[in-house]
Amino acid sequence: MLLDTHRGDAPATAADPAFRADVLAGLAAPHRAIPARWFYDHHGSELFEKITDLPEYYPTRTERALLEAHVAEVAAIAGAGRAVVEFGSGSSAKTPLLLAAVDPAAYVPIDISGDFLRESAAALSQRFPGLPVHPVEADFTNPIALPALLGRAPRLGFFPGSTIGNLIAHSAVDLLRAMVDTLGLGSMLLIGMDRVKDPATLVAAYDDAQGVTAAFNLNLLHRINRELDADIPVDGFRHVARWNDAEARIEMHLEAMRDTSFTVSGQHFAVPAGETIHTENSHKYDPRGARLLLAAGGWTAVAEWTDPQGRFALLLAEATPPRAAP
Repeated sequence: MLLDTHRGDAPATAADPAFRADVLAGLAAPHRAIPARWFYDHHGSELFEKITDLPEYYPTRTERALLEAHVAEVAAIAGAGRAVVEFGSGSSAKTPLLLAAVDPAAYVPIDISGDFLRESAAALSQRFPGLPVHPVEADFTNPIALPALLGRAPRLGFFPGSTIGNLIAHSAVDLLRAMVDTLGLGSMLLIGMDRVKDPATLVAAYDDAQGVTAAFNLNLLHRINRELDADIPVDGFRHVARWNDAEARIEMHLEAMRDTSFTVSGQHFAVPAGETIHTENSHKYDPRGARLLLAAGGWTAVAEWTDPQGRFALLLAEATPPRAAP
């Protein structure tokens, strides 16, 4: 049974100008698309946490098992006293495994969903009462000024969940370079990357039987209605997940089930039946591609761990100065 996706859209609140700009530009584009980062209002963040517990969604439990098995090795390589900086922290569900092992100087969770960020940071502060926790509400795709209280403590970035896969190649490289700028040369980064595997397993992970992922995708339309003075008929769209082999990625779309018209912030749009709004990519990487991507972004892989089935990988990398070709 599908989850009820009706959110009882409330009157518009003060909208993020970047959200409005991305939505209006994306809906007007020849191939309609809205960046996946706008999934994560408070309800979207809650839905994503439910997704991570679904039986079809293997990445979370596989990555967690890898952390449990290898976090002591991460700590031995990285050394104690680093400030752990988590990009897109969400609920910080896997973070305690890392914090308990690496003896950090501080923890800095960064997330675009402010309310969810503060709730998670408060819970983590209770769990680690002696650890300074400095939440930062920000879009981590750009360089971020970290709290001055971190002082000169070396940094360990944490980017789990294969979130890097949401970005197309040049954007992923830009993000990795922004992380170098945020953390500094000599910093380390522990990053999760999903592996290429059979399409049936991949599609099931993004189109679950309970309909949680569908609700997550459709919640984006509810958010647009609520925050951008829009009247999108949400029941006129359906969630679609498909494997794009040429690009090695799962794509999520919202497909119009009938000819649909609506307004957003005073602008009119018409979406014919069968046309889609592209909402997310999730790229998958083989071992060589993962290391090449890191290198393009200014990071040199120093260790790698994967599960026995080779479904998911954790890589530990160091920010190294660029060098000319030999």
